[in-house]
Amino acid sequence: MYPSLTPPRQVKIGDAAAFAGISPRAIRHYHQIGLLPEPERGGDGRRRYGYDDMIRLLWIRKMAHAGVSLDDMRTAFSEAGDEALDHAPDIESVLSRLEETLAAQEAAVKRRRVAVQRLQALGSPLGLLSELVTDRLSHLPPGALRPSDLDALLITERIFGPLGAAIQASTFIALATHPDLRAEEDRLDAAEAALDDGVEPDDPRVEELAVQRCAHQMALNQAIEAAGLDAAEEKIFEIYDADLKGEEGTTMSAAAAITKMPYDFSPARMRCVEIAGRLFGEALADTHSADS
Repeated sequence: MYPSLTPPRQVKIGDAAAFAGISPRAIRHYHQIGLLPEPERGGDGRRRYGYDDMIRLLWIRKMAHAGVSLDDMRTAFSEAGDEALDHAPDIESVLSRLEETLAAQEAAVKRRRVAVQRLQALGSPLGLLSELVTDRLSHLPPGALRPSDLDALLITERIFGPLGAAIQASTFIALATHPDLRAEEDRLDAAEAALDDGVEPDDPRVEELAVQRCAHQMALNQAIEAAGLDAAEEKIFEIYDADLKGEEGTTMSAAAAITKMPYDFSPARMRCVEIAGRLFGEALADTHSADS
């Protein structure tokens, strides 16, 4: 038995872990990945850790606390070779990379903090939309927009980007400021929702409803023009920067995005949408021809 003030020459893994402030499981992991050489076993078959092993364990713990990855530590110790046991390993390049990583993480945290503050100021889901969109809606009083309006803008922004959603915002501004148009929108939405799977696509109601939807869209267009919202749209086109900072990358094409967004529309309702879209396009073309 050792005297009380005489330290042992070697210790078991539990004692090594306790002194280094880590767990025995962590030490075994260091052995497995080649970060800490596995010491010889004693007569009882257990590993015995000496002074150099403890130095290495303290290095590992301190560098891990600084954010150095285990892989980078292993590289640094490997490049230092056996001298790493007697001298500090050369980790200058590792620390330089870590500094770059930390700078990038700080920038990311700053962006997230700005996003959180914006959500707190604007509320959800309005704060989830890009500034290009929310700027167009900023003059509306609280509660003027419905949650379904904001949901639609969120989907449009994902598919067509901030510019597409900013243009679509004109429709919701017109609905929010014209109660009669909002009432007609609600009526048409309910009628279209009634075109379930029990309605045949060639049902006369489908085409009748499409005509009504087209007329409503034309009325919305007139309200948009009367309010000067179309002029605001043209200005957005002029100043819009496709590389807005902070926006999600739009690597997916609009066509691909549309096919991945589920809509539980019956064949009858899909036909109604298609007919209404065609009629609206024709009506716009006729209007432009008359104006020219």
